[in-house]
Amino acid sequence: QVQLVESGGGLVQPGGSLTLSCAASGTTVSTNAMSWYRQAPGKQRELVAIVTSGGNTNYADSVKGRFTISRDNAKNSVYLQMNNLKPEDTAVYYCNAAPSRIATMSPFASWGQGTQVTVSS
Repeated sequence: QVQLVESGGGLVQPGGSLTLSCAASGTTVSTNAMSWYRQAPGKQRELVAIVTSGGNTNYADSVKGRFTISRDNAKNSVYLQMNNLKPEDTAVYYCNAAPSRIATMSPFASWGQGTQVTVSS
């Protein structure tokens, strides 16, 4: 059974930084497309960043240049470094593991429980 456990969320001031972690078990991050999604109140869940099994990365336009997704195969974990945070980044952030980049919303994908990120002064 796949388990994804996120950590690292919290309250941060605008312009600040946070690093989210996603520890995986029951699967191997290096063979999955690993991604971070977020969902703000009243909004749809949206893709923030993805790293494929081949190591290619993609980002939502709203976070390009500020967020970095990375993978540590030895720790079987994925990270999201978030810099220059803005109030509009406030959301619950979810880790996702999928067989491919096009399957992140499929029944074959697995989700973590989410971690809250709040950007406010």
